[in-house]
Amino acid sequence: MGSHRILICTVGTSLFKPNLEKLCQGQVEEARRPLVNAYQAGDWPALARELQTLPAEDPLCGAEINSIASLVEKEHVPPDCGLFFLHSDTQDGRSIAEVLKEYHLARGHTPVKTVGVADLQDADAKRFRTKGLRELARQICAVIRGYTSDYCAINATGGYKAQIAVAVLLGQAIGVPVYYKHERFPEIISFPPMPVALDYELWMNASGLLFNLDQTPDPVPAETYQEDWNEKYESLIERVEIDGREYIALSPTGQIFHESFKERFRTSWDEVTPPPVPSHKKRPPRLEKAGWPGEHPEVERFMRSVTEEILQVGHCFTFYYNPDLHSPNRFRLGSEGIDGIFSNGSYTVKFRVETSAKTIGQHNAVVALLNDWLDKRTGR
Repeated sequence: MGSHRILICTVGTSLFKPNLEKLCQGQVEEARRPLVNAYQAGDWPALARELQTLPAEDPLCGAEINSIASLVEKEHVPPDCGLFFLHSDTQDGRSIAEVLKEYHLARGHTPVKTVGVADLQDADAKRFRTKGLRELARQICAVIRGYTSDYCAINATGGYKAQIAVAVLLGQAIGVPVYYKHERFPEIISFPPMPVALDYELWMNASGLLFNLDQTPDPVPAETYQEDWNEKYESLIERVEIDGREYIALSPTGQIFHESFKERFRTSWDEVTPPPVPSHKKRPPRLEKAGWPGEHPEVERFMRSVTEEILQVGHCFTFYYNPDLHSPNRFRLGSEGIDGIFSNGSYTVKFRVETSAKTIGQHNAVVALLNDWLDKRTGR
């Protein structure tokens, strides 16, 4: 029997279209009249009960019911495994997810939950690609985060083809088995985790950019990250021109890359970061004398928090101030060490962060630690 107690399922529309729609258009057998009536009335609990009268492998039941039944039959998951149905941001998606919930609760599965994926719809292709697929990756990771990767599996049978592709790629990257059943396949197939690792150090180096773009629903001007840029980041972002100006946003692949490594880092940061700075060697923050207006005590408080709360930090000092520049708050590895960027929306301050890091790998790990700290601090 499989050890995966939680099955994360993408949801499509085959149950309604074409299955039940096609049934309604022909001569309806008397035995299936209650099924048609429940569907046409929008009575989803009644529809779930009528589907219970059919064999779970009946194609009329749709891709989700067929594939879950196959996974149970092949003992990839236990008969009462928990189910999370991730559905599109459409009326059909919400309705089908509700039917699936009622159907599988009656079959003894627990827990059974429906999860709406914002912007996952087929009316706006751009919104689907730039927001919907990213949100799908977030929601899958949120479930895995709640139960651990060893406890979860993904059923990527239902939904848009791009949705299935994201689920497969995410499962392979994060180490969760992914299953898929094509309507013409007699059996369900599995996609094992990838045998190669993604670039962990690249994620640590890019963590400031990735944390920022992860929390930004709309594209941002490309020049915002010009000083941070590394050509290896290209596969993680999408570029778009708006009114003659170039913008960037996190791509679905970038979202998967960020989600998988963010979770890995939060459980293993102590294995890659350098040792703490002894408390007696930590020093209070220092503000530059030249050019500093001396009217922003929040900057000193922020640097003090960095020094006191991050064990690997010994000292912070400012080296740049621009009263008219807005920049996302983040940490990065600069040419002379680790830089912090602090902005209140109208001005920007840059400060050097002295740490116990000795190697490039340790510096990247501390950058990631600082950006993760900032992400948690701001409640993002």
